[in-house]
Amino acid sequence: MTKHRVVCLAYDQLALFEFGCVLEIFSLPRPELGVEWYRFDVCAEKSGPLHATAGVMVRAAGSLSLIDKADTIIIPGWRVADEKPPPVLATKIRRAYDRGARLCSICSGVFLLAAAGLLEGKTVTTHWRYGEKLAVRYPNTAVKLDALYVEDGRIITSAGSAAGLDMMLHLVRSDFGAKVANLVARRLVIPPHRQGDQAQFVPRPVLPDRAGKIPALMEWVRRNLDKTHTLDSLARRVAMSPRTLQRQFADATGLSPYEWVVRERIALAKELLETRNAALGRVTELCGFQTEQSFRRHFRRVTGVSPSQFRQQFAQRRAPPTASTAW
Repeated sequence: MTKHRVVCLAYDQLALFEFGCVLEIFSLPRPELGVEWYRFDVCAEKSGPLHATAGVMVRAAGSLSLIDKADTIIIPGWRVADEKPPPVLATKIRRAYDRGARLCSICSGVFLLAAAGLLEGKTVTTHWRYGEKLAVRYPNTAVKLDALYVEDGRIITSAGSAAGLDMMLHLVRSDFGAKVANLVARRLVIPPHRQGDQAQFVPRPVLPDRAGKIPALMEWVRRNLDKTHTLDSLARRVAMSPRTLQRQFADATGLSPYEWVVRERIALAKELLETRNAALGRVTELCGFQTEQSFRRHFRRVTGVSPSQFRQQFAQRRAPPTASTAW
């Protein structure tokens, strides 16, 4: 069995942050994870040095022929939303999809997928400032801007810059499970995987409490998900009124404290369902849900499937991802 091959596209005027995020997730060896990690390559849009930002030059060892061998292709943005990609690149991308490859874009990279004719009838996302342009230019594509990333079959698109990390952790989670994805997130010193349907931006992304009360509270809740939490009890813990906590939490995360706690409990439940053969009643207890019925209802609302279906789906894909894996 060969390793699942991830190929990242490099191009003139390369978006370095997005490109660096792809390298950080997929190119580093990760022997501590105990899984057969990806094989990673970078292919260039053209031969020779590529001009990035601030006078930085990038030279990729691989040519576009690597796309023909890729199982997953990452497009870290595209230089100008109005510029059509070279025909040879669009053709390579289209043929890769036709043979079963998984295609992923960050930010303006969605325009390359659209130009390749792959987004007809699809639901996608992009950076909020590109949304109207994408929707007008490709009216048969549904553009969803209230999302960090959108998965529609084998096409996964993400919003601007850092949302690409969420999308790529989603890929890792899909391929190797929640435990591995959480370990990768921990190594990157970023929060655990976020669901794709969270808002792209919040009113005040910089946390308003200088003492760091909100992030400290979030970390404490993650360590105590099996306990009962209410708005009043959480507010008392950080010495705030419930109304102030509600406002500051929404400013910091885009979610209410209640919804955030539910999603954290579901994230833990996913890991337990993947790594343990515990009964659903025990998973319900460990995750802090009051009843198994409540657990099932919230799990289906957040993930779209029941806990039993999720466990069965994960069992079916436990083998390391390879070129023959069905997505």
